[in-house]
Amino acid sequence: MSYPGSDVTLARLRARLRWCAFMPLLCCLGCTAQKANTSVFSSFSTPAHNITRLGYFVLGVTGGICFTMYALLVYAIVRYRACSSDVDVEPPQVFGSTEIELSWTIIPVLIIIVLFLTTAGVIFGLQDAPKPSSALEVVVVGHQFWWEYRYPQFGVVAANELHVPVSETNRSRPTFMKLTSADVNHSFWVPQLAGKTDVLPNRVNELWLDPHVPGVYEGQCSLLCGVQHGKMLLVVHVDRPEDFDAWVRQQQQTAVQSEQVAAGRHVFETESCINCHSIRGTIANGRFGPDLTHLMSRKTLASGAIENTPENLKRWVAHPDVFKPGVLMPSMQLSQEQLDELTAYLTTLN
Repeated sequence: MSYPGSDVTLARLRARLRWCAFMPLLCCLGCTAQKANTSVFSSFSTPAHNITRLGYFVLGVTGGICFTMYALLVYAIVRYRACSSDVDVEPPQVFGSTEIELSWTIIPVLIIIVLFLTTAGVIFGLQDAPKPSSALEVVVVGHQFWWEYRYPQFGVVAANELHVPVSETNRSRPTFMKLTSADVNHSFWVPQLAGKTDVLPNRVNELWLDPHVPGVYEGQCSLLCGVQHGKMLLVVHVDRPEDFDAWVRQQQQTAVQSEQVAAGRHVFETESCINCHSIRGTIANGRFGPDLTHLMSRKTLASGAIENTPENLKRWVAHPDVFKPGVLMPSMQLSQEQLDELTAYLTTLN
């Protein structure tokens, strides 16, 4: 027995089922297409590990619900499809079922309660983690479109590349960070080390991580903060204890002074560079741009936009908007001679 429009409806249902059958495959392909060092499915610190486990649990619960619902849908379509042998009478009509209505009310409520309690447990467990005396303290300040890192215990200020010590089993040294913004809303996210934390003006949020494996981890400002939001990258260097101590000692040094590049230093100090940038050991004490005291110790320029090489540095100083349209750093309109001298000076800031 068939009814007007039933064939069309059945065809639509089959098309939707075919599309839904491919959705898990598409999701898996999307996950595997990610770069390995920004994958949310691999964790190398306690906060990220707890978040990953919670994600797997939620995915398992919701995946089970999805599978059950589609299995019931397929069963109903196949079991009660129209057949040529059906008697031409209307089937029994059921209006209301107390048992079914109770089940589809109580079971979802219980599932929501379980998900809420597990999520709340992870959130409060991370927020209330005790801070050991050996912890490293870092103040993170978000700018359009770069990151500033202050190490108050050592008097060090860095930019764009965060260095933290590895937290070994027999020598735990987690990093506790206070995050704020100098301008607009940002969000600090390194998927393999910790969850997202908003970076807001006039507010201090806190985040901690204890990386277990040395290496370089990448992240991204995950909150739209302006034209160059997509090029506000995060790089975290997890160093061995001796390497981190050596990095701190190097960063505590004032800028190298060389008479061979005195002309370039003069260009830097007499142009508008000193209004925004700071170089310890010189008169430059700007606060709007990154500290350049150890510029060449960084692997990248412009918050990860380009590799830090002398040639790229010269091009960046000459025309920063070519690499990051909308960047707040203006072109200084230097002559070729001034540009060469300034670049030569900046490349000595190791």
